[in-house]
Amino acid sequence: MELKAKLRTELGKKTNALRKAGFLPAVVYGEKIESQSIAVPYKDFWKVYKEAGESTLITLDVSGKQYNVLIHDIASDPLKGHPLHADFYAVRMDKIIRTKVPLVFFGESQAVKNEGGILIKVTQELEVEALPQDLPHELKVDLTSLIICGSKLLVRDISFPKGVKVVASPDDIVVVVEAPRTEEELADLKEAPVAETSTEVKTEREIKQELKVKESGAEIDKTIGKEKEVGKKGPGGIK
Repeated sequence: MELKAKLRTELGKKTNALRKAGFLPAVVYGEKIESQSIAVPYKDFWKVYKEAGESTLITLDVSGKQYNVLIHDIASDPLKGHPLHADFYAVRMDKIIRTKVPLVFFGESQAVKNEGGILIKVTQELEVEALPQDLPHELKVDLTSLIICGSKLLVRDISFPKGVKVVASPDDIVVVVEAPRTEEELADLKEAPVAETSTEVKTEREIKQELKVKESGAEIDKTIGKEKEVGKKGPGGIK
């Protein structure tokens, strides 16, 4: 994929005029490449971004000079969601880089279909290392192997293209199917944290009190919450 851009001198608030004219303000930078302010046609950028995402190599033509780049970062309008600015990172084709690749889930889980299981996608992307030309656009995850509730897929279960190394642990969970819960079980879950927290706080308080008694030679008056002097009075006593 190729995207044409032009050098720009509009900076700061002047970039609003660029946007109104249908251009997206951007910058291109990289190793041994001086940062350049550029502008790309908004429609062309959006078309390429939808296909390439942030993990597929594209060719950026800046006024006739070409760079192999990744769409590195996008600033979007918080209300409308459309891009306001983009960063293009020029890569070296002979140097391994690290980036995140989105996961695409496909297929139907029998545990969900037949047992009413709840499909939980623990992660939506994985960090990988590869040469720029070997970076995959996406990683596919097949859900058909999830036969019963409790089934899960780990990182090691995903097929990675040649030359691509995953950064995550092979034992990290990617997706899991949990058994459906009854209303009684859901009610128990809501009450359980309160009971556990209460027990934990009480035990901790008792331990602190016991330690304080041993260190100071004093006993805790549970009625008024104050320490009373015990043992010998003197330099070692409590005043």
